[in-house]
Amino acid sequence: MRSDGSQSAPLGLKIAAACGLLFLHLPILLIFVYAFTTEEKSFVWPPPGLTTQWFAVTWNRPDVWQALSLSVRVAAISTAIALILGTLCAAAVSRTKFFGRETISLLVILPIALPGIITGIALRSAFSLADIPFSFWTIVLGHATFCVVVVYNNAVARFRRSSGSMIEASMDLGADGFQTFRHVVLPNIATALLAGGMLAFALSFDEVIVTTFTAGQQQTVPIWMLEELIRPRQRPVTNVVAMVVVLVTLLPILFAYYLTRDGDQIVGSGK
Repeated sequence: MRSDGSQSAPLGLKIAAACGLLFLHLPILLIFVYAFTTEEKSFVWPPPGLTTQWFAVTWNRPDVWQALSLSVRVAAISTAIALILGTLCAAAVSRTKFFGRETISLLVILPIALPGIITGIALRSAFSLADIPFSFWTIVLGHATFCVVVVYNNAVARFRRSSGSMIEASMDLGADGFQTFRHVVLPNIATALLAGGMLAFALSFDEVIVTTFTAGQQQTVPIWMLEELIRPRQRPVTNVVAMVVVLVTLLPILFAYYLTRDGDQIVGSGK
């Protein structure tokens, strides 16, 4: 028993938790190690030697830059679309009452609840029926379907914890709808939107299944990595790119957690 009254976890539970974390993260650590290996053709453990040459090789590969550029552009635009649509939908669902509100909420979160292959097949069929050629924008639309959900979940939770009396007070003081949104609503939901946007960007950046059905001949970073694993030219280059993907997706998630860890402390929520 600790002085603050909390009980320490049993030793067995600590060991089980450590084993679980090791099982989850050891493969990621191996990716980092193999990014420095001197072996080019296969994965040998332990690595015969360590080198940083593959970072220079990766830097000079134009196919890597093309895939990276496509992934960043798709993720950025998908996130922007998700921020607009997710926020508007969250405001409508949390601030108003109308027939079918819960059904609409279910339909909004459905794309992320369904298996990715179902969403991918549905989108591919829709594009084919509408005779829409696969392009950059079909990837964006595919990614926006699940990015909206992430922003919506964050925004609707923050809206429901915010006090409606603040909006009423703003309107009573003569502010119009835009002024109320800018000076009252937006400051209260800003961190939730920023966190949702970063999570949406991370999800879009490393999405594979939906991209496979909507990209056509284009290659985002995850698709490029799959192709390289099937027909490898230089295996360590794939690990270098994988390490970059891990960092690009991990940092936004950590920052989003930092922004939302005190999300229950909302201005006016106790009134």
